[in-house]
Amino acid sequence: MLEQYREWARPHLDRLSNPFLRFAPRTLSWTSFLLFVLAAGIFVALGLSASLPPLVAPLLFLGAGTAIFLGGIFDALDGHVARRRHLQSEAGDLLDHVLDRYADLALLLGIAVSGWANPTLALLALVSLLLVSYMGTQAQAVLGRRQYRGLLGRADRILLLSLVSWVMGFWVLGNRFFPGPVLIPYRFVVAGVALTPVDLVLLYFVVAGQITAVYRARRTWQELPPLLPRRRRRPPPLPPTPVVVQGVPKERRVRAEPGAGVVPLPTTEPRGDHGRALRWGVPFPPVVPPDLLHLVPGDR
Repeated sequence: MLEQYREWARPHLDRLSNPFLRFAPRTLSWTSFLLFVLAAGIFVALGLSASLPPLVAPLLFLGAGTAIFLGGIFDALDGHVARRRHLQSEAGDLLDHVLDRYADLALLLGIAVSGWANPTLALLALVSLLLVSYMGTQAQAVLGRRQYRGLLGRADRILLLSLVSWVMGFWVLGNRFFPGPVLIPYRFVVAGVALTPVDLVLLYFVVAGQITAVYRARRTWQELPPLLPRRRRRPPPLPPTPVVVQGVPKERRVRAEPGAGVVPLPTTEPRGDHGRALRWGVPFPPVVPPDLLHLVPGDR
């Protein structure tokens, strides 16, 4: 959804990328990946926060949200810096996409074991995100340009994960500092199922991801060039039946093929013409007596 503001964000990215023009684009790609892995590690640590001091859990949430947000910024800057420095390459594009997919995998697996989300929802959200990314790159494979449209782009999920992490951080922090009657529960019961705010975001990823994947596949199909009608395949021509002129000396025997004129037949006695050994074994062109031409079918 945020991809429609790409042109609006371009001048802002120009100003933001000025301090990073000295760095190689791959350095920014690796920095983004490491920040996402750091956020995934923080989510894993949240699963152990029950045995830690009360202030640790909200700080971990806030740290995870900040790491995801910064990782998204560096993920946007690597391609922007590459274009400004004229360093675009297929290797850089491949590295960026590979690191992005591993970053998605690390984030969703970290959330699944954090204890603050339903693991099944996290895995379903991971499948949806991978399908969304696959449909975008598949459009590039068949059309030559990537498909970014849809409800759930990469910028959307990075922003949503950052926001829900910050909300949970301040939520837990408020409940720890103001316990008692103002305590707000972390889970809501929806249709008999207890869901946290993180679960709600994951549920949105599942639904919006499938809608986006189908939408991208449909748009790609519509933009394909029209299929040409299949031509009826003609059966292969039958091999010609050789006609050998009888009564002609062996070295002058010829074969007639319809439409191909008169060509020499191969013999077992190779002979040469001007010092060259001819494959057919007779001088070329063959000489047929005029009184026998009426016996040879073919072009005359």
